[in-house]
Amino acid sequence: QVEKRLELVKQVSHSTHKKLTACLQGQQGVDADKRSKKLPLTTLAQCLMEGSAVLGDDSLLGKMLRLCGEAEDKLAQELIHFELQVERDVIEPLFVLAEVEIPNIQKQRKHLAKLVLDMDSSRTRWQQSVKSSGLASNLQPSGAKADALREEMEEAANRVEICRDQLSADMYNFVAKEVDYANYFQTLIEVQAEYHRKSLALLQNVLPQIKAQQEAWMEKPSFGKPLEEHLAVSGREIAFPVEACVTMLLECGMQEEGLFRVAPSASKLKKLKAALDCCVVDVQEYSADPHAIAGALKSYLRELPEPLMTFELYEEWIQASNIPEQEKRLQALWNACEKLPKANYNNIRYVIKFLAKLTEYQDMNKMTPSNVAIVLGPNLLWPQAEGNMTEMMTTVSLQIVGIIEPLIQHADWFFPGDIEFNVTGNYGSPMHVNHNANYSSMPSPDMDHADRRQHDQARRPLSVATDNMMLEFYKKDGMGVRVMDTSWVARRGTSAGRKASSAPPSAQPPAPPAELPPTPHSPIPEQSPEISATPSPPPTSFGFPPGTER
Repeated sequence: QVEKRLELVKQVSHSTHKKLTACLQGQQGVDADKRSKKLPLTTLAQCLMEGSAVLGDDSLLGKMLRLCGEAEDKLAQELIHFELQVERDVIEPLFVLAEVEIPNIQKQRKHLAKLVLDMDSSRTRWQQSVKSSGLASNLQPSGAKADALREEMEEAANRVEICRDQLSADMYNFVAKEVDYANYFQTLIEVQAEYHRKSLALLQNVLPQIKAQQEAWMEKPSFGKPLEEHLAVSGREIAFPVEACVTMLLECGMQEEGLFRVAPSASKLKKLKAALDCCVVDVQEYSADPHAIAGALKSYLRELPEPLMTFELYEEWIQASNIPEQEKRLQALWNACEKLPKANYNNIRYVIKFLAKLTEYQDMNKMTPSNVAIVLGPNLLWPQAEGNMTEMMTTVSLQIVGIIEPLIQHADWFFPGDIEFNVTGNYGSPMHVNHNANYSSMPSPDMDHADRRQHDQARRPLSVATDNMMLEFYKKDGMGVRVMDTSWVARRGTSAGRKASSAPPSAQPPAPPAELPPTPHSPIPEQSPEISATPSPPPTSFGFPPGTER
């Protein structure tokens, strides 16, 4: 049984030794210094440290490369220590077992077989000598030759006995030492566990340093990031893209016709968004393209993970917009505003105040409170589970417009007090210039009307491309959609009139501003031929016919 196990244990030990040796990353049998130079982790650490030196510690990548390079170098040292220990305590003993101890036992077994043959040969010669002397088989042969043969036979038998005893002792020792052989594999797991524990401790030690460097780095992207996170990182009250776009629009876009509705150049918009993500904006470059600035502001608001007016208050906003009595409706909207988180309140106040200022130029930019609410409302508030395009253009969107428009009309009542738009002071004073004549992203003038509209729609992102459709939807009927009656919303007067009738809200909101005579409705830029060709009925503050005429 032991002989059979010898060969099996030899095979297993040999293959395990071979595979375990292949797992070593360093060169086997050399000292730690030479092994370190050939280790892939050491090469990686050197590469990272060289990259850190090239980029410098003044860049985030440089700091990351330095920290990671130091960590990889420490991991390499731990790996070298681990491999040396495995080589000493596991690989070498397995080699001795497979290539020395078991082969020695097998050699001893072969030697015993040879001695047995020698003993049998001696016995045969002695027996033949006895027969040839003619003596009886039960009598001992006499003479010098017979004595020599007998001595040779006895000596051979003695050697066989000694060899058999030695072989038996070696085999019993092999069986008894199986616990020691099995301990090699326990040692392997223990050494691996210790190596991984030390490596994990190293990584857990360096990881907080890496995270701290990233959190301390101010230049983080803002598009698509939570508002609170961006404000906390940048130490601001107003989101950088919001302030940058608003202050630039105050300087160059307040009189721009169709602002927030005309689609910008896709490449310009992409470039500006990327620049805002880096907190670097060339005001001079974009002063001639206010539509790109407006598009970037809309994109930022729409790409927020949660709308500026929050998912939590969505139902409250919608319920407030459905209240038929104007005074109660405005009070409900005011109550919802007061429930906004501080960061959201500050930013919605900033945006609404700007939009109210924008509508003061509605005679030139054609953006009435109604039109602004239509194109910007879906970027300020949307349901958590969004539907398809058709659903967006039905009652829910109309209700959102019914929320945003009163906020713009009564901005000084909802958000009393003046506001400084240029919070950081990085922008020039507002000066209103119409750049519509040199707007470079418009389609070619030699296109026919249908091609121009198709070209315009194809270049717009979703939130921008649907604005024309939504404006026309609000102007037309017959789409088979039941639209809520919004005739109860009356148009407010100019900003001056609103300011005169507005008062800061106390613990309970004051009475809403008094009704003023409706102002004439401003035309919507780029209306379709069907709409512009037919006389439009008297507009309400939403820019579409009263419910009775519909």
